Amino acid sequence: MILVRSEHPRLLSNSYLVADGPGGHACIVDTGADPAPLVAAVAEHDLEVDWVLLTHHHHDHVEHNALWGEEYGAPLCGHRNEVVLFGDLDRLLEHEETITAGELEITSILVPGHTLGQLAFDVRHTHSGERRLFTGDTLFRMSIGGTRGPGHTTHADIKRSILERLMGLPHETIVCPGHSVETTLGHEFEHNPFVRYWRGLDAPLGEEVTAFGHPATLEVRARDYDGGTKCIVRWAKGAPDAGSLDVVPGSRVKPRSQA
Repeated sequence: MILVRSEHPRLLSNSYLVADGPGGHACIVDTGADPAPLVAAVAEHDLEVDWVLLTHHHHDHVEHNALWGEEYGAPLCGHRNEVVLFGDLDRLLEHEETITAGELEITSILVPGHTLGQLAFDVRHTHSGERRLFTGDTLFRMSIGGTRGPGHTTHADIKRSILERLMGLPHETIVCPGHSVETTLGHEFEHNPFVRYWRGLDAPLGEEVTAFGHPATLEVRARDYDGGTKCIVRWAKGAPDAGSLDVVPGSRVKPRSQA
């Protein structure tokens, strides 16, 4: 398996090329980063680009769709829940739909939360057995995606997506996230602060705060991929959706005494 990653210097979003081998077939996973390293790999290894696999519609993951769609003729693939948000898709994927690119077998996994049609892609080399899981903005190394961005759903959704759908795969699976560096499902199961909280291994912080100006209780705060923090908060009385949980940027969470 050939794997090449490009990272946006400011937004820190990843684009990937994954191929079955020299002279073979490839896919692009998300297009928000500089395409030059991926274009160079296509030429170097004499690859045919079969698909562009899009985890979700946010700008930092789709910026160079036109390059791959128009210059390489690769169909743009995403989940049907986001077809209106993408504006242009060539193939609509369902949960647990499998497509192929040469000796690569690609299964789409619907993991809503960060967005309503967020997809992860489980990519396996049918000959060598190599495997990579591309998780978009659902699961990062030691962090998770937020549930306040455009097209988001809920904390309950992202919790279910990670604990039930992603963590149901073999824990030795290598994770290629939408931001930051590789990890494994096993590492995140044991060490990710958000996963540990959901599993009942770490107690909630219980601090009274405001988030986006509304009263809340801070459950988890952990370092995020961009050097800031991300939090789970439980909305308090007087806030919209009081009693429910949300995944929010740490920059929008303040001690209640400063409100």
